[in-house]
Amino acid sequence: MAAEEDGRTARKRRQIMEAALPVFLRNGYVGTSMDEVASLASVSKQTVYKHFTDKEQLFTSIIMDTTGQVEGLARMITSALEDSDDLEKDLGELARQFLARIMRPDVLRLRRLVIAEADRFPDLGRTWYAQGFERSLKTMSTAFERLTERGLLRTDDPALAAEHFVGLLLWIPVNKVMFEGAGDHYTDAELERLAEAGVAAFLRAYASSGTA
Repeated sequence: MAAEEDGRTARKRRQIMEAALPVFLRNGYVGTSMDEVASLASVSKQTVYKHFTDKEQLFTSIIMDTTGQVEGLARMITSALEDSDDLEKDLGELARQFLARIMRPDVLRLRRLVIAEADRFPDLGRTWYAQGFERSLKTMSTAFERLTERGLLRTDDPALAAEHFVGLLLWIPVNKVMFEGAGDHYTDAELERLAEAGVAAFLRAYASSGTA
């Protein structure tokens, strides 16, 4: 019986969070009301407060829950590079998948929301970055270190090389959509071109002699 009750509680909590996320994304923290969240979740306002003490706790829980979206990036990096024998091909595939994941409109809207509320919730912003994007950078750094040990890359600082790789991919498209909105600003062909150009520039700087 206790397990069944815990299951109902977890489902109700998830129901509220799923209803609240698009409201926060659309209205921001200040513009979001618990009444609207309750209405969209099809629960009473009292039920919302039963699961979340206040709007701040609800917002924090939602943002931290989304770090799981970025965990997939770390797995993707490991899968692409762990046993690579064709670095140009595998980095290219990683670059395309990485761009596709980061440039999803829902991810961009979430990124903008976290940035917009960074002054109000600085610890939340730092934690979201550390548990999400920074974790992916550390995974990539480890992969680049192993590729260096195998003689496929030349990196004195694998962590900096990871920053350079991601920067080559994201600087142009992410900066553009941060200012212009998270609509469909880039076609698949445009993202493909950015991925190819980023990988080519990275390999010119970091590829070992004999590596494609």
